[in-house]
Amino acid sequence: MSDHEKGQEHTEAERKGSERKEAEKKSGRTKAMAWVLVAIAIVGALGGGLYWYVSGKTVYIDQSQIEAPLIDLSPVNSGVLEAVYVQDGDMVTENEPIAQVGDEIVKAKTAGEIVSVNDNIGQYMNVMTGQGTVATMIDPTQLRVVGNLDENKGLSSVRVGDPATFTVDAFGSQIFKGIVDEVAPTAESGSVVFNISDQRPTQQFAVKVRFDPTQYPQLKNGMSARIWVYTQ
Repeated sequence: MSDHEKGQEHTEAERKGSERKEAEKKSGRTKAMAWVLVAIAIVGALGGGLYWYVSGKTVYIDQSQIEAPLIDLSPVNSGVLEAVYVQDGDMVTENEPIAQVGDEIVKAKTAGEIVSVNDNIGQYMNVMTGQGTVATMIDPTQLRVVGNLDENKGLSSVRVGDPATFTVDAFGSQIFKGIVDEVAPTAESGSVVFNISDQRPTQQFAVKVRFDPTQYPQLKNGMSARIWVYTQ
């Protein structure tokens, strides 16, 4: 074989080797791109799954209100209302004088806040007919956010001890924290909601969320709220 032919053969071998290396590089890039696409798909699926998990574990209660049990203060015996010593919004201590009916001094049953007062001095307070209340108070430590939840909107998932957050209309988007304190064992009286599609009645159950009133002293009895319960 002549030197010229040997040179051509060597050049051809180099060309083929170069083409083989380029093909290997393209194959490597294609595989890498495939793995990137797979990774993106996996991340997207996980992200969507995480969103579903979070939203699927949250129960929203729109119609809610901050409440505490009302404590009526009345005399033991009927008589004329002679004097009232408190006003709406006053904070009182246990056994603090509230009013005088006849010769009897009506006292606070516990420490708390006065929310209403009968200041009709001279009125006859008839305890026999249930018209003897001289004032009404609440114990702020018993404040709860109470929401009525439709039985078909996550009620079965809500448990006592579930963490919750809530907003209060008076304070815009500020978020407050609490914990589910009670889920009513029976439906609320008169709280039937009808489904438009088939007119089947839907019962509502009270869900109560406890919070620390010393941490949120701005929250008052009767304020409107919205609740989000994070179920386990």
